[in-house]
Amino acid sequence: MPKQLQTSLENLNWPSIQQSLDEQGYVKLPALLNKQDCEDVISGYEEEDYFRTTIDMARYRFGIGEYKYYNTPLPPLLQQLREGLYPELAITANRWLGQLGQPATYPATLAEFLDLCHLEGQNRPTPLILKYETGGYNCLHQDLYGNVCFPFQVVFALNQREIDFTGGEFLLVEQRPRAQSRGHVITLEQGEGLVFPTNHRPLLGTRGYYKTTLRHGVSTVKTGTRYSLGIIFHDAK
Repeated sequence: MPKQLQTSLENLNWPSIQQSLDEQGYVKLPALLNKQDCEDVISGYEEEDYFRTTIDMARYRFGIGEYKYYNTPLPPLLQQLREGLYPELAITANRWLGQLGQPATYPATLAEFLDLCHLEGQNRPTPLILKYETGGYNCLHQDLYGNVCFPFQVVFALNQREIDFTGGEFLLVEQRPRAQSRGHVITLEQGEGLVFPTNHRPLLGTRGYYKTTLRHGVSTVKTGTRYSLGIIFHDAK
């Protein structure tokens, strides 16, 4: 693991991160990727050998833009992020299960978790790079690819808002039962990350904890080109 990334991961304030996830459902991470890291990831966008699938969003009415799923083996930087972020997020994931009256099911390491995915026929890697040009956007959605699902994912900004692009804010919408939806508009600087729920999160009500569903997307890019990197922990069928 590159020393800079290893140090950045080791220096994350996980008690604070976990508290924010419990209170808000999401949390911004400091810039784990430096400018060179981001440029290296973007420069690989045209290297087709890196990817297993390219998706044209408009074709499936997902939005306007394009994203590509990486092939195995993942580039070292992505593998390091996936392995390095998983263990502490698994702690919160198991705590959330406990709040909902369910047993802990998420193992301590990414390798063990992926074994569970593979037993369910989920063998295809899901980390991806997304590209939006002027007028591009991503409809609200969830990234669920099979029976096994990890409750968190992470997105990283690869280029700089207000310089490389304008608009294109990250959207997170929470639908509480029998209530109107609550929306969050989140901006990230180059290299920063955002941890957010893949499917739902627990909220404390008058009768204990209950599930609230979340979906995410990207608002319309007004100018320029926006790149982002998505780290999804479960594999796909």
